[in-house]
Amino acid sequence: MADNKSFRYGDGLFETIKIIDQKIILEEYHFERLFASLQLMRFEIPGHFSKEKIIKQIHDLNKENGCSKSGRVRLSVYRGNGSINDTKNALDYIIECSLVDKSVNEFNEKGLVLGLYPDAKKSCDRFSNIKSANFLPYVMAARYARENNLDDSLVLNMHGCIADATISNVFLVNNKRIITPPLSEGCINGVMRRYLLEQLPKKKYEVEERSVTQQDIEKADELFLTNVMFGIKWVKQFHATSYAFSQTKEIYKQIIEPLWNIK
Repeated sequence: MADNKSFRYGDGLFETIKIIDQKIILEEYHFERLFASLQLMRFEIPGHFSKEKIIKQIHDLNKENGCSKSGRVRLSVYRGNGSINDTKNALDYIIECSLVDKSVNEFNEKGLVLGLYPDAKKSCDRFSNIKSANFLPYVMAARYARENNLDDSLVLNMHGCIADATISNVFLVNNKRIITPPLSEGCINGVMRRYLLEQLPKKKYEVEERSVTQQDIEKADELFLTNVMFGIKWVKQFHATSYAFSQTKEIYKQIIEPLWNIK
């Protein structure tokens, strides 16, 4: 454990996966992102590390832990043990799963209260979109939120624009236009973000990926966060700005609820 390169240097990545009724939600999106990220990080991928084998192990572990109806899976991949200059490139991984309450599948009528984390700026490079084991800016932003009685914090990029929140991507609503920062702004390449960007135009929403400033956030009609576990969470307040939720809830009903397809 002491030599683990993910523990020592953050030399690894992870996927957070949602299970409903023995189904991996957005399965193809997760594994496309996983293998693309491993390639970008120059992992040597052994033959036994295949999509089919990992899916079987996920389902077996969920069944053993009683999580097949409603579960959260964390797949962590790391580059073995050694020093920062070690040329060994062996891939190791851990699968964890836990039961989650089915309330995670419901729209949050209460609404979140957000702040802005002031002490870190995300880079905008080739690795910024990866769910890296080096998660320090988000860890500190989450701690900042707790210390200030907030539900979450927005994180800035190196240009002073909004990147994302601690475990979520950020979307603004202005009339029927949906705005979110592009991947070039340093945000995590979220699978729910990708799904929404594909589905929203089909529901006649105009989608725009562009830089988002704090002033844009404060002028928005509505604000919501996305990740694969809860789908969409409505933001009630950011600093002194309060938001409506009618269109956010409609998007939830049109796109997220059918995805959950709960029996």
